[in-house]
Amino acid sequence: MTCAIVYSSRTGNTKQLAEAVQAALPACLYMGPPDDAALAADRLYIGFWTDKGTCDAAIADFLSKVSGKEVFLFGTAGFGGEAAYFESILGRVAQCLGPDNTLIGSFMCQGRMPMAVRERYEKMLSAPPSPRMPDPRKMLENFNRALTHPDEEDLAHLKAALTASGRP
Repeated sequence: MTCAIVYSSRTGNTKQLAEAVQAALPACLYMGPPDDAALAADRLYIGFWTDKGTCDAAIADFLSKVSGKEVFLFGTAGFGGEAAYFESILGRVAQCLGPDNTLIGSFMCQGRMPMAVRERYEKMLSAPPSPRMPDPRKMLENFNRALTHPDEEDLAHLKAALTASGRP
């Protein structure tokens, strides 16, 4: 069975996961950003960063081209650290796959965010409270928690998810 690793990484978090996937697998036909060359593989490991609750546009476009493959999805999200939140993102991303594909596994973890995000949250502290906006103090707490992710524990969980999927 041949494999390819396709990923999109805005901040380096998902690239870090892709490198861990590559280290856990036998040689793959392809590793890199979305490219039709990866579609020659039987099994695709597809990584994404979270944009507005789903995968980024480059990965969404690539997923629309995937047909008749085994797929393992992996991703990072700056906000949130709860399994239910990650599962909801993975569910939306999986919906981008056609019905003739087989989802063999998935993994998500928190990822660090750019300092510009922290600055935006800090500015929100001086704004009047709004019932429609999350508490900026909680957003800053989340930002600080995310600074160390993906970490070694995240990578160990990714490797366990790969093993549970039948690879490595």
